Amino acid sequence: MVLRVMDDDLVFKALADPTRRFLLDLLFQRDGRTLKDLESGLEMTRFGVMKHLKVLEEASLVVTRRSGREKLHYLNAVPIRMIHDRWIDKYTEPRFSAVLALKDELGSKE
Repeated sequence: MVLRVMDDDLVFKALADPTRRFLLDLLFQRDGRTLKDLESGLEMTRFGVMKHLKVLEEASLVVTRRSGREKLHYLNAVPIRMIHDRWIDKYTEPRFSAVLALKDELGSKE
């Protein structure tokens, strides 16, 4: 397996598509799936699934490994976590803390 440096734009682009998110969900449920396994859950051509997997691989969200004649696909959740830490967590934490503080303040006056 080869991991590449993450590019936020590639990750956001990959996550923007519902089919690609579905593929990631399938890999989250059971890792190490073949193209045949993945395409059986979708109503699209094999070529269409391959195009989506390529975008996911370019964003380092999916890594592959050859096993004999098969190519197995694995979820790499690290880029999603990095997006969370960089772009989501910092915006939610102050608000969450403020809501908890308000809740505590209102609760102490009862």
